[in-house]
Amino acid sequence: MTMLDYAQFQRRSAFNQAELLAFANGTLIEDEPAGFHSRLPLPPMLMLDRIPRIARNAAGGRRGEIVGERDVRLDDWFFQCHFRGDPVQPGCLGVDAVWQLLGFYCCWNGALGAGRALGCGEISFEGQIRPHDHKVRYEVTVRRYADLPASGAAIVVGDARVLVDDALIYTIKHAKVGVFRDIDYADYPHPGRHSRGGVLERGA
Repeated sequence: MTMLDYAQFQRRSAFNQAELLAFANGTLIEDEPAGFHSRLPLPPMLMLDRIPRIARNAAGGRRGEIVGERDVRLDDWFFQCHFRGDPVQPGCLGVDAVWQLLGFYCCWNGALGAGRALGCGEISFEGQIRPHDHKVRYEVTVRRYADLPASGAAIVVGDARVLVDDALIYTIKHAKVGVFRDIDYADYPHPGRHSRGGVLERGA
């Protein structure tokens, strides 16, 4: 896989599985700007196999869209434990996939720092994901992206539809992700300045 420079990364409209794994490992962008600490989670928590579409629909990326897909695997780790005799993908992992996509949108749009999920509004589960399904698709509409100059943070809010084999099974309203500067914890597992949690300073 060829590494991308930062300008190429920001111009891309799709990403394949190898590129998402490289992004999670911090090896996709060869000239990451100072302060760029955003990562997707690594497997098994990475809930995406590809991003077939990512686009800005307004100046500065204030609105946009991002679509993610994941292939269902018969031996997925969560089917082994959720539940015995009744395997189903936890609904919270579908919500996490939407947060992963929104965080990716932020850094693709120029936010610097590390991403954190901040919450969501209404969630409706109308179906389920089972071991013999084939593909989950996450369609996210970015309703608002904003840079927060006082802190250097960025916030994104989006609505999502989650489909399995083209059937709509979840709707998620006002999912929110922030990207914050100077919160990464590269010293893990050793104690360090950011080795304990607490309230995040979001800025104005």
